[in-house]
Amino acid sequence: MVSQETQDKLKEIRSSFRLLMNGPVSQSMRDKGIDYKINWGVPLMELKRMSTEYGKDYDLAIELWKDHVRECKLLATMIMPVDKMLPEITDIWMESVDNQELVEQLVFNLLQYVNYAPVIAYQWMAENRPYYQIAAYHILSRLFMNGQQPNERGINEFLDQVGVALQSNQLNVKHAAANCVQRFAQLGEVYKRMAKSALKDLIEIF
Repeated sequence: MVSQETQDKLKEIRSSFRLLMNGPVSQSMRDKGIDYKINWGVPLMELKRMSTEYGKDYDLAIELWKDHVRECKLLATMIMPVDKMLPEITDIWMESVDNQELVEQLVFNLLQYVNYAPVIAYQWMAENRPYYQIAAYHILSRLFMNGQQPNERGINEFLDQVGVALQSNQLNVKHAAANCVQRFAQLGEVYKRMAKSALKDLIEIF
């Protein structure tokens, strides 16, 4: 049962999207293949401002995600409290991710921070679903950037999966994997050498 307070907030938010509508931005996204059932073209910075206004709100985030509206889903990733983003919710949300922008914002705003981030990243790398693979490499990129170092088993699995991804015909997967291995190499000279050795025929490691 959705509380009256949450219903009022949803109504207010939906009305604000109409006022902030940007047709050319929405059309540009569609032209680039970023497709939503409804897309008001509201800039990310405006959504960030709104997320600050509403604060972290689990119930509101859950209801926003249910809407097949770009701005609702993106705002949901911004206001969902990290500590309440349980694995089962992540599974449900990922099932409906169907474009690059949404997967990037979901990782940037939420998934890089959950305590099970490494677990899902290594699981999703091996998935035969492009958006799961992209999410996995984005998560690991953020973890590597924060200095988190994988163990030996993790390193071997990571480099094996990257090797497969770099030969994929999915350009967005290939791009995410390439960026991720660059972050891996930046962990230190030893990691750089391992990446060069494992992937020498597939990518140039700086």
